[in-house]
Amino acid sequence: MLRIIKIIFWALVAMLALWELPWCYNFFFTGGSPSVPFTLYSSVVGEFAMLDHNDKKFSYSDRTGREYTEEQFDSILPMFYYHQLVTDGRFPETICGVSVTPRQIQISNFNYRIEPAELNKPQIGLYQMLETMSGRVDLVLPDDVFRLTDTGIEFIDMATNSVNEKKSKAFTDMMLSKGFRFPAHRIAGNPTDRKEYDEGYVMLDADRKLFHVKMTKGRPYCRAIELPEGMTPEYLYITEFTARTMLAFVIDTEGGFWVVNRPSYDVVKTGLPAIDPNEETLLIMGNMFDWTVTVRDDVSRRYYALSASDYSLLDSLIYDTPSDAIKGLDFTSHKDKFVRFR
Repeated sequence: MLRIIKIIFWALVAMLALWELPWCYNFFFTGGSPSVPFTLYSSVVGEFAMLDHNDKKFSYSDRTGREYTEEQFDSILPMFYYHQLVTDGRFPETICGVSVTPRQIQISNFNYRIEPAELNKPQIGLYQMLETMSGRVDLVLPDDVFRLTDTGIEFIDMATNSVNEKKSKAFTDMMLSKGFRFPAHRIAGNPTDRKEYDEGYVMLDADRKLFHVKMTKGRPYCRAIELPEGMTPEYLYITEFTARTMLAFVIDTEGGFWVVNRPSYDVVKTGLPAIDPNEETLLIMGNMFDWTVTVRDDVSRRYYALSASDYSLLDSLIYDTPSDAIKGLDFTSHKDKFVRFR
């Protein structure tokens, strides 16, 4: 018995050493990943603009090496610094030859983040369907939830834990009539009342066909979205941006990044190279002229500039960010929300 206790004790000591010693070494003796300047694409100068912080000083430049003052930097990124330009009385009447107002910029600007941990986590399988046209300004969370089964969609009253047969049949029949085949392969939505409007859910059926499902004035709405030839969707992300020009982002099985436009439901491929949402983090900072898409993995940070009009690739920039940290035993990761040995 004493021998078994000793074996367990030394096994725990070894585990703690593998866990703590690399962490201590990395904390005290390594600098981590190289710092990367704040980078955004500027349609004004047609280049990536960089804000760097070195030796307690800020420096402003673009990729050509041209340096700017802080005020000049505000002016070459007017979509990002429009609040400052308005405050200073320097807001331009036109940007890139287009007449704009601060309100237009506010509406068209958006940020969107896609993280591996949002995919790689336990899924409950229960969702809330908000009313999209309640006639009220504020959205209201419903009293029921729904789940997708092998044969249809079921709405469950949360107070009584009973299935609402009438509502479930109405939605199931509507989806079946539009060609939806159960069980669903994937679903994406944003079930919260802390947003300006609700667009329900985008779903992939058993055949990987794309559908838009929501509730309008208490009635089901379902529309099949035509996909381009040869495109097989895999991951879905509903957008619900203030400008209401897009419905969702879609990543296909080859890593291609697509946009579902509103109200046409056109599915348009962007100029982004193939990405892996299970391993890479995406940050999209968009405006009415361009998008700056940051793709980050363990060894690099890649910046891509896309045209806001047709999503074509305008430019790209890559920073290498290798880390000199040594690896040890870990239990968690920024790529998922599971606790396990790594």
